[in-house]
Amino acid sequence: MTFRNLCIGSGILMLASCTTQTMKITPSYPETKKIQHTDTYFGENVEDPYRWLEDDRAADTKDWVQRQAAFTGDYLSKIPFRDDLRSQLKNIWNYEKVSAPFKEGDYTYFYKNDGLQAQSVLYRTDKNGKTEVFLDPNKFSTAGTTSLAGVSFNKKGNLVAYRISEGGSDWNKIIIMDAVSKKQIDETLVDVKFSGVSWRGDEGFYYSSYDKPDGSALSAQTDTHKIYFHKLGTQQKQDELIIGGVNFKRRYLSAEVSDDQRFLILSAANATNGNELYIKDLKNPKSDFIAIQKGFDHNTDFVHSKGDIIYMMTDKNAPNRRLVKTKITNPTAWADVIPETENVLSVSTGGGYFFARYMKDAVTSVKQFDGNGKVIRDIQLPGIGTAGGFSGKETEKELYYSFTNYITPGTIYKYQAETGTSTVYYQPKVNFDPKQYVSEQVFYTSKDGTRIPMMISYKKGLKKDGKNPTILYSYGGFNISLQPAFSVVNAIWMENGGIYAVPNIRGGGEYGKKWHDAGTKMQKKNVFEDFIAAGEYLQQHGYTSPDYMALSGRSNGGLLVGAVMTMRPDLAKVAFPGVGVLDMLRYNKFTAGAGWSYDYGTAEDSREMFDYLKSYSPVHNVRKGVCYPSTMVITGDHDDRVVPAHSFKFGAELQEKQSCKNPILMRIEINAGHGAGRSTDQVIGENTDLLSFALYEMGIRNLKP
Repeated sequence: MTFRNLCIGSGILMLASCTTQTMKITPSYPETKKIQHTDTYFGENVEDPYRWLEDDRAADTKDWVQRQAAFTGDYLSKIPFRDDLRSQLKNIWNYEKVSAPFKEGDYTYFYKNDGLQAQSVLYRTDKNGKTEVFLDPNKFSTAGTTSLAGVSFNKKGNLVAYRISEGGSDWNKIIIMDAVSKKQIDETLVDVKFSGVSWRGDEGFYYSSYDKPDGSALSAQTDTHKIYFHKLGTQQKQDELIIGGVNFKRRYLSAEVSDDQRFLILSAANATNGNELYIKDLKNPKSDFIAIQKGFDHNTDFVHSKGDIIYMMTDKNAPNRRLVKTKITNPTAWADVIPETENVLSVSTGGGYFFARYMKDAVTSVKQFDGNGKVIRDIQLPGIGTAGGFSGKETEKELYYSFTNYITPGTIYKYQAETGTSTVYYQPKVNFDPKQYVSEQVFYTSKDGTRIPMMISYKKGLKKDGKNPTILYSYGGFNISLQPAFSVVNAIWMENGGIYAVPNIRGGGEYGKKWHDAGTKMQKKNVFEDFIAAGEYLQQHGYTSPDYMALSGRSNGGLLVGAVMTMRPDLAKVAFPGVGVLDMLRYNKFTAGAGWSYDYGTAEDSREMFDYLKSYSPVHNVRKGVCYPSTMVITGDHDDRVVPAHSFKFGAELQEKQSCKNPILMRIEINAGHGAGRSTDQVIGENTDLLSFALYEMGIRNLKP
């Protein structure tokens, strides 16, 4: 069998033809003990021999993790071009990255990373043009694994509260500073989770948290959120409980003070879809929360307020969403400001205007509206891709937005709200030439006849001979849309002759609520069939073939890969289920997992739902006698979003039952969580292993000069 070899020339990686060798030795995996454990659902017994791996604090679990990490490290160390690939990734990564600026008080703030810094640094510039470091997360920990999770200033800009995450955990700390002097004030708040920070004047701020669980902080269930008010100068134990707990039990609560400091807005939910919305008039200290939307059938979010008028984004009677307004004096009477259209809407505010970002076939267009819903102009974007931003304070007339696609590095533009003029504010200097690449959109048909869009990106001159290494990546859940965005990792992959393909499968939000719902509960298999059909399209049209395809996805996308590789193990040569939800019978038992039931349903709902979940649950569908793809199961030891037990149990099942020589590796990142806040070195390390493993398993062995 012949393939294109990975070669180095002119400082970049290239492919050349060579004869490959296949691995002759079946891997000898670390021993994984099995125990007798049975759960019963609706009279059916389900064995769970790896239940012990759910205890992240147990010594035998930690020992298993160490042995798996050593085995994986040993296997990857034998890939001859791995270090060269890491070098190539570091080289392309090493460029300055700057965020859009934002004004707080007398300063203009922005984030910058010099290139390979572990975390981006927050800088500020005063009115005289003097720039200084404001917060440097690289000094939070020696390994660069403590990250800045969020920054919130009060309205005057003289006070700031910032959140930090240690080792990627969702549990945060809040540190409070005098923003002018940069001196810490008050004690550090701890045990804060799924929270923003919203200031009320100079008094203090609102935040959200759960009671710390009695069991493991990384895996124990957290399902009753609470809103607190921290008054400056007091201890955390004195913080006032505003709402939540046994008298108002909700899984997710968030509180936000309106920009004019008039209203406190409360969003309450029990799942990741559907919320209640309440509002409290802070002008009247004795006022209570008023319900704007009750029940969990719709998603309604506060956008802006002006006087007595409250603006909200909603999918109520509008699956593609609309912007509505109401009055505090009659909060259930809603009127359209920007009506629903055939394309999905999201709205931001800045400079006294509304900016409507529409998504059609996963691509952005933008319109500018005044406060009454009158169109001011269509905004001309730099190309076909994804635009974000267009937000700022009402008094600011200079706003910023970003634009990117799969072959265009993200560029920041300054936008004049009154004239509609755009100018380049910051364009990164990446060693990448977009003119040498193609990013095309195709439409294919899924198993049930549904038309699905897919973006396919590659270097010009590619031959459709079925032998191109291809990464097929998707997500398919939680109303999340995958819009085109540049990645230096994908740039290296494409520069090597690889193809990067992203189908916009059901379960996402690309076509509104109906598209999302079509990939939930008893329709979840639509998501997997859409992904399978994408792979088949690429193979049937000569882009690639099973021997040169890798399946990739993270979180809910990790479930996607796990389900597809067990349904269709012949579809691809390589699989990367990353931080995946892989035990569908028990996902709701850990951390905030019960909140995912809108998308998945639970095994306790009904016999029908249990049967459906069990029929695709990756952990429960690994079979003996089947040759599964070469697989790298990816997780982090501090992942308290999708606990690593999902990955541990799936990997153990695969290692036990794999019937061919394709290896099953467990890549377990130490001091890392679900993904956010990882250091640059951690991200480069993971992607080095992912790309080198994919190419090696596709048959590449040698580097040539």
